[in-house]
Amino acid sequence: MSAFMMGQANRGKEQMVFDWDKAARIIRERNPKWAVAGLRGDMENTSGAIYEDGKPIDDEYTYLASTWATPILEIMADQEVEDIPCFRMQSEVPNWGSKTKWPVSSIDILMKGIKVNEAVC
Repeated sequence: MSAFMMGQANRGKEQMVFDWDKAARIIRERNPKWAVAGLRGDMENTSGAIYEDGKPIDDEYTYLASTWATPILEIMADQEVEDIPCFRMQSEVPNWGSKTKWPVSSIDILMKGIKVNEAVC
């Protein structure tokens, strides 16, 4: 109910959208065991795993845009969990939204320099 009320109070404001490129850079640099994305203050309803054991995850539910709740990246590195604000304004990334998962630019950042064996079909 409080999330609904906050949404109503912030109606018409520009949305903050999860910054997949920033998340990819952080994950690449820190090499966490896992990473979760969600909205601070409403993680139980918006968050999901986006990275685990060296691989991006794109099949878990997440809702990653809001006018009032800050999108965050939560990582487990060095046995500590860290919450990192991780967003851009909607006007900066007009093709990204609440349901965007690992856009090509982010995969490119995450995988930069990693050689992938190509399978022969």
